[in-house]
Amino acid sequence: MNRKRVVLVCPGRGSYSRDALGSLQGRQSPSLAAADRYRASLGRPTPSELDAAPAFTSKLHLAGENASILTMAATLADVDELGAVDIVAIVGNSMGWYTALAVAGALDLDAGMELVETMGAWQTGRVIGGQAVYPLVDGDWRPWPCTELDAALREIPDLYPSIYLGGQLVLGGTPGALATLNMRLPPRKLGDRDAPLQLPLHSAFHTPLLAETAVHARIELGRLPWAAPRLPLIDGTGQIWRPRHADPAGIRDYTLHKQVVEPYDFSKGLRVALREYAPDVVVLPGPGGNLGGAVGQVMVAEGWRGIRSRADFLQKQEEAPVLLSMARPEQRQQLGS
Repeated sequence: MNRKRVVLVCPGRGSYSRDALGSLQGRQSPSLAAADRYRASLGRPTPSELDAAPAFTSKLHLAGENASILTMAATLADVDELGAVDIVAIVGNSMGWYTALAVAGALDLDAGMELVETMGAWQTGRVIGGQAVYPLVDGDWRPWPCTELDAALREIPDLYPSIYLGGQLVLGGTPGALATLNMRLPPRKLGDRDAPLQLPLHSAFHTPLLAETAVHARIELGRLPWAAPRLPLIDGTGQIWRPRHADPAGIRDYTLHKQVVEPYDFSKGLRVALREYAPDVVVLPGPGGNLGGAVGQVMVAEGWRGIRSRADFLQKQEEAPVLLSMARPEQRQQLGS
């Protein structure tokens, strides 16, 4: 039986939601055990302890000091349980880039956790600005132009594109900028919620507002043991960092500076992965599956395997799936996990 060639997509902070609570219990994952030991050594709640809470709360599970390591641990636990597949490339979304570094071997596991923990802990009590999400496509994932959005980005001070996320744009800015944005944009639906949708407890990552954070990152994390990855890594500019040939200093500098203060183009990174590596399937490890729509929207924009609408994507998923989310038991089973 031929092994599936997969592009692995590591989700970003905020992927661990109410539906994921309890998903780490009873797992036999070496990476999860390592994350628990690491957090315990710092005297902080471990991912397994956070996951075992009696109820999901924003204050506990979405706080930067917990959300980042919880997301990373859940992703790594799923990667540990992947069946017999060939990972041909790895893409991360936002904080998922940090997880991707550890999965690909550009950082060892302990260093990857230190990166995630340090960047997340800096948000404790000092959230800088915020992020809001606005849809760029309609219900069938067709382009939905918005001249008001283009004008807002030109005219509102301290408002920036933060993440290009399939058919959505995440914007980052000061509280005042986001409040002005909310008044200027026509309301649209983002699933069953109203947009612009402000993300709770998120700093304005991937914008110039995080310049001071980038300076601290280079000072405190530049010493980590950066290395060329064992597997191809594709970053938020679409650059491929290739095994053996990638410059570790270049990965370090991108991660600790450009990735922090410039827009993260997840759409471009995934598009490059589809074009360059032609996977059999894209695999989305946990926690949750909230990147599934964004992945599908990139496939529609790309016309991947003839997929040109949401209806096409759903039909393909029924016939021969192009996306497998490990948060869905029936899809997880197809990976031998």
